[in-house]
Amino acid sequence: QVQLVESGGGSVQSGGSLGLSCAVSGYIYSYHCMGWFRQAPGKEREGVASIDSSGYADYAESVKGRFTISQDNEKTTLYLQMNSLEVEDTAIYYCAADQFPGTWYCGGLKHEYTYWGQGTQVTVSS
Repeated sequence: QVQLVESGGGSVQSGGSLGLSCAVSGYIYSYHCMGWFRQAPGKEREGVASIDSSGYADYAESVKGRFTISQDNEKTTLYLQMNSLEVEDTAIYYCAADQFPGTWYCGGLKHEYTYWGQGTQVTVSS
């Protein structure tokens, strides 16, 4: 069973930075699609950034130029570096993953993920 555990959330003032990590265990296949999503109070969950084993990354327009998604060489830890944070970035952030036996077209933020973490709170104050 694939398990994901997020860490690194917290509180920061507007303009500040935070880094999130997501440790993934239980993969049995070598090709992975991974992503970060967020859900603010009273709003629907939205995609933030995604990356696949080929290194192709996709970002929501609202975070382009401010957030950077990356993964370690083993593709078992996912990161999200968030800079120039805005109050509107306040949300619970979730990591998500999927695995495939061979190269797969993940489709960026449109991919429907199978495995999800429990979420970590990010709060940005003005």
